[in-house]
Amino acid sequence: MSGVEVRRKDLQEVTVIYLKGYLDAHTAPEFEKALQELVDQNRVNIVVNLAELNYISSAGLGVFMGFIEDIRKKGGDIKIAEMADKVFRVFDLLGFPVLYEIFKDESEAIGQYR
Repeated sequence: MSGVEVRRKDLQEVTVIYLKGYLDAHTAPEFEKALQELVDQNRVNIVVNLAELNYISSAGLGVFMGFIEDIRKKGGDIKIAEMADKVFRVFDLLGFPVLYEIFKDESEAIGQYR
């Protein structure tokens, strides 16, 4: 089983997190740790770029759900960009497009915070 690679890029008021590989029960804690750091640093305008994410499980989706309330309470949000169709289908199945703004393009998602 492959892991997940979590990279972070800070741009003024927005932070982009790049997820690459597989986000499942085994790898979700890495993504959790990255989001927790952002919340702790009060960097709550977040774009998660999923261009290189090959797979997401319900545990991976649970990470998004675990943080969205705190982040929105702090006046921020999680916007999702560049999701592959097969990953989108999982999001869609669980009703996520109603809860999260999803963008084709990272720069468009970042622009929503400006």
